Amino acid sequence: MTKAVAAEELQAGTGRSAFYAKIDTGNCAPLWEVLSDLVRPTPKTPCLPYIWHWNDVWPWIEESGTLISAAEAERRVIVLENPGLRGRSAVTHSLYAGLQLILPGEIAPAHRHTQSALRFILHGAGAYTSVGGERITMQVGDFVITPSWQFHDHGNPSDEPMVWLDGLDIPIVELFDAQFMERTDEQSQLTTHSESHHLAQFGNTMKPVGFEPRSGTSPLCWYPYERTRAALETLKSGEDPHPCWGHKLQYLNPVTGKSAMPTIGTFMQLLPAGFQGKPYRATDSTVYAVVEGSGTCTVNGEALAFGPRDVFVCPSWMPYTLDASKDAILFSFSDRPVQQALDLWRESL
Repeated sequence: MTKAVAAEELQAGTGRSAFYAKIDTGNCAPLWEVLSDLVRPTPKTPCLPYIWHWNDVWPWIEESGTLISAAEAERRVIVLENPGLRGRSAVTHSLYAGLQLILPGEIAPAHRHTQSALRFILHGAGAYTSVGGERITMQVGDFVITPSWQFHDHGNPSDEPMVWLDGLDIPIVELFDAQFMERTDEQSQLTTHSESHHLAQFGNTMKPVGFEPRSGTSPLCWYPYERTRAALETLKSGEDPHPCWGHKLQYLNPVTGKSAMPTIGTFMQLLPAGFQGKPYRATDSTVYAVVEGSGTCTVNGEALAFGPRDVFVCPSWMPYTLDASKDAILFSFSDRPVQQALDLWRESL
């Protein structure tokens, strides 16, 4: 490099620095300095693969029950924070996850919020959630929806603690600055019917005559595990498993045929014993909860050995495989419906 060229480059660099400083005073910045980070050839995420083993978190959940009541906490939850997103109360860039405990005799008071929520039952039996006048008694493996802006409270008249996985679209709602929350003076809302009411209306490929949906959320708020498990067993007996995900079903809104929740996709799958899945990746980060069985999820070369009630996360666009040492049932949720609505979702098999 000649001295003349070096001098020109130094002068250009000095001129650029002065220009950047000048426009910075007006809250402006040069795109060409950051373009390669903003528009990338492939997704880049700070999220990391991680597994929360039930045997590790259960003692902490139990201890939380001795430290604070459900009424005082409003919701007694151990937040599952992705190790790449510590301090942000997020399991992925777009989703929240936590493990909620309700002890015998407790009531978690009624409130409502714009965030949509799911409950997936991991431990216990006999506790309930009340949503929009419907009281739902929950069992392990049940998937329950709390729609956006619906009052809901939880109670446990049983003689054993209950724990469920909470999944919410909190980061998505925060992105749009659309967070609203409201409490009520009533600790528990008045319920007019049980979980079987909406199951009868919408759970048999039928709907009430004249019913018109008022939102994109399924009017069927309770998807009992007994039915889901039976459907997966029927698939297992009648067809070969998919090479990547075994036998997999998606929870749907029975009226629209779309995702049961407008912002969160929910799924259940069965991996037959001995199943060795082929690599798969997609742009939606996915949170898994193990209902039955055991196996290994290998994400980007990192092996996560799983068993009942474990929760693990597979980040966006990281290839992963699923293997089962014995029949395994996995529940999962992701932000796939949002990505599909915006024409962003992509997968690679």
